[in-house]
Amino acid sequence: MTLDIRSPLSLPCGAVIPNRLCKAALTEGLADGRNRATVRHERLYRAWSQGGAGLVITGNVQIDRRYLERPGNVVIDRNGGIAELAAYAKAGTQAGNHLWMQINHPGRQTPKTVCQAPVAPSAVALALPGDAFAPPREMSAAEIEDAISRFAHVAAIARATGFTGIQIHGAHGYLISQFLSPLVNRRADQWGGSLENRARFLLSVVKACRDSCGDDFPIGVKLNSSDFQQGGFSTEDCLKVVQWLGEAGIDLLELSGGSYEQPSMMGARGVKGAPESVTKGAPVAESTRKREAYFLDYARAICAAATMPVMVTGGFRSRAAMDEALSQGELDMIGIGRPMCVDADLPNRLMRGEWPEGRSYERDIDPPRAGLAWFCLQLIAIGDGREPDRTLTGPQAVEAYAANEATTAAALTGR
Repeated sequence: MTLDIRSPLSLPCGAVIPNRLCKAALTEGLADGRNRATVRHERLYRAWSQGGAGLVITGNVQIDRRYLERPGNVVIDRNGGIAELAAYAKAGTQAGNHLWMQINHPGRQTPKTVCQAPVAPSAVALALPGDAFAPPREMSAAEIEDAISRFAHVAAIARATGFTGIQIHGAHGYLISQFLSPLVNRRADQWGGSLENRARFLLSVVKACRDSCGDDFPIGVKLNSSDFQQGGFSTEDCLKVVQWLGEAGIDLLELSGGSYEQPSMMGARGVKGAPESVTKGAPVAESTRKREAYFLDYARAICAAATMPVMVTGGFRSRAAMDEALSQGELDMIGIGRPMCVDADLPNRLMRGEWPEGRSYERDIDPPRAGLAWFCLQLIAIGDGREPDRTLTGPQAVEAYAANEATTAAALTGR
């Protein structure tokens, strides 16, 4: 049978995703002052559910209120909000799609506005200009074990409140990714050193979540195909970790790449002002540009080694490229992110043949560094019950986003 974006996908656990399109995880910033879900999540995820993607993955839900990726994260950490999570899950599965909770800990990528003393595998600061992130301290062995149990607790709550699966965030320079990276993880105990030791935290989290949720509950992992940093987590490392994840029995692997220091997941090539040793990464292959997806060249080798379905997120826009990659067995699922901040119904339009491709709004944003703010404000608009503002300029987005983050940070209570 020839596969295309309308084909269902059966997972190892027995669950079936109705088509091959996924609304990939996008940070929302819509939580209340105690980091609980709100009606804004219901509006946004109802729109994404009705938009047609067979799988919708939430923005990162944190396991510890002390450490956030941004002030408006949802957190499950003795802060209540169970009924709100159930309402969120109900709205986000309205069209019969899967809704998976992405679970995360930012580690050293916790901004100063949230925490002055973040944690990491080792006390290695982010190599970025400015002072948005405080230097981290090294986690104790007890703190590592506590984090593993927190991941499992959040996974159990996800299942209990109606989410149909989870995705463990092991990419983009967050805590699990930090453990995997020899640049950040300089430990000399069982959690550092060899790749086997550096992967121990991720594999322990996977096992704890499986134990807490059961064998029939989908568990995915988001993993960097490479950090694109000299001496960092490499594609060769990724291939070995993928083998171990297969043995651990995960149901879907999402491939991405990069970190705050090297934001390849946004199609970028480094951070201005950061050291060359950090920003120098693999060149973008011509074939990848032609085929749209940033990480597809890496996915080919990784898919060949994977025993679980593989999803690639980043850059796909046209249905023709999506169908070609699926039909040639280069991947099993297509992740779509930024276009769905604006066009929530893009999957339906692609599957019905109404649009040949999604719009690449990022090409029109000036300056390009305003892109993150611009897209975040669009999904906030949907959560607020407004239409996305396609006329928003880059400078307007930067100013409005900064004001939104400051207001949200000031509203944090009971921490």
